[in-house]
Amino acid sequence: MLTTTLILIAITCAVSFTAMNNAKMIDALILWPPAISRKKEYFRLVSYGLIHADLMHLLFNMITLYFFGEVIEVFYNAVLGPFGFAIFYVGGLVASILPTYFKHKDDSNYYSLGASGAVSGVLFAYILFAPWTTILIFFIPMPAIIYAVLYVAYSIYSDRQGGDRINHSAHLWGAAYGVLVTILLEPRIFPAFLSALASPGFG
Repeated sequence: MLTTTLILIAITCAVSFTAMNNAKMIDALILWPPAISRKKEYFRLVSYGLIHADLMHLLFNMITLYFFGEVIEVFYNAVLGPFGFAIFYVGGLVASILPTYFKHKDDSNYYSLGASGAVSGVLFAYILFAPWTTILIFFIPMPAIIYAVLYVAYSIYSDRQGGDRINHSAHLWGAAYGVLVTILLEPRIFPAFLSALASPGFG
């Protein structure tokens, strides 16, 4: 069955593979704040998520989206209609990068690319539904909620340290977006999440 998740993965892979050997295409799609603030190229708030720095960057994001996207797709399509998950995902691209844009809107030396922020939103929305599900992080089994805590702590630390050219801020805002929007659409999820936290079950 062709799901929205698979379509998003196919589009992202196609654009990313094409752009990896096309500097002009990367320049046209990448999040470059002055292009938005000065040229009004608002499409870059989404297009940056279609390109990736390298193959590993792309694979990590798309594998994560594949394993967790279809579960969240069922929820969002049920709540918002057949395009619900697509709306949620594109919203995640925008929401996760806006703080970065406002921080660097006059910085002509700043660039950002990759779907990590939106994928973080998908992953953290999934964690609301199944916090104790075992996920594999670099082939190491770990409860999803433990990974979430480590992920947030690492992202905050790395964002403050800077210097590694990874937009950790987008990861954090994407995670927050995924959690908040999901709870706003279905408030009963939060007490169910708290109840699940109090009853650890691994699987």
